[in-house]
Amino acid sequence: MEIYQLRTFVTVAQQGHLTQAAELLHLSQPAVTAQIKALEEEVGMPLFERSAGGVSLTRAGQELLPQAQGVLTAARDIIHHARELKGQLAGQARIGVTLMPDVLRLGPWVAALVDKYPLLEVQLSHGVSVDVLNLVRKKELDAGFYLGKNPYMNVNTVPLQTLAFRVALPAAWAGQLAEGRLKELGKLPWVGISQFSSLSKITAELWRELNISPKKVAESDHLSVILELVAAGVGVALVREEDALAWHASGRIWLVPELRKTADLQFVYPADRDGDPVLETLLRELLAVWRLPCPQSAA
Repeated sequence: MEIYQLRTFVTVAQQGHLTQAAELLHLSQPAVTAQIKALEEEVGMPLFERSAGGVSLTRAGQELLPQAQGVLTAARDIIHHARELKGQLAGQARIGVTLMPDVLRLGPWVAALVDKYPLLEVQLSHGVSVDVLNLVRKKELDAGFYLGKNPYMNVNTVPLQTLAFRVALPAAWAGQLAEGRLKELGKLPWVGISQFSSLSKITAELWRELNISPKKVAESDHLSVILELVAAGVGVALVREEDALAWHASGRIWLVPELRKTADLQFVYPADRDGDPVLETLLRELLAVWRLPCPQSAA
């Protein structure tokens, strides 16, 4: 069964006359008759009753007509959609993801991309910050999120937000830290994080500032896991302030009041990709989600 046969079937049914249908279809009457005959043979029953005044649908033809019209409508929709897609942005975007999805606002961003650019394939790859930055530098990723300072000249950065971090202790350990004696933190066990994570570098920087060298008793790359370990009494850790405040308020952990570190969350991409349509689209939609001003190149 072919689309053109269904089109002929519907046109004949609407016109009630083979000659008039042939004129509308720009076909000869014998060609229209042949198509109707072929369709009737395929469905195994007559679809029209012939008379001197024209043709009319049989009971079977009446039953099949709405379905045939539906198929033709669907075919037209496909053509219209294809025309809309023509000239749209297409390609693949490989994005390196760090931290939690809600921190990066991944959901709204990817949803906007999928809705506006159906031919764009978005691939998300989760990793620690340093790995993401290196893969972007080597162009194995098209872009990514990075926490900290970018040392590479061939990688562009777009600041998104400054994140604050606090030192968290198990709630039961709060009394072990004498007021104002931050060096006591060096005597307590710490929950560490992978050396390839930017948070590890921030933690190491904090230790240098306090002139301490504590013992690491556990390690995790996941910020929520680190909070769980602190609350369970495993050790001290540097944690994201926004996540930790609720835990502190509920009494599950204790935050050292005097200590607060910050780091910049950035969107990174290869410098030579400036002006690339896919990259510019990613950046434009991301900044819209973050409600940040869009650079002229991405406007």
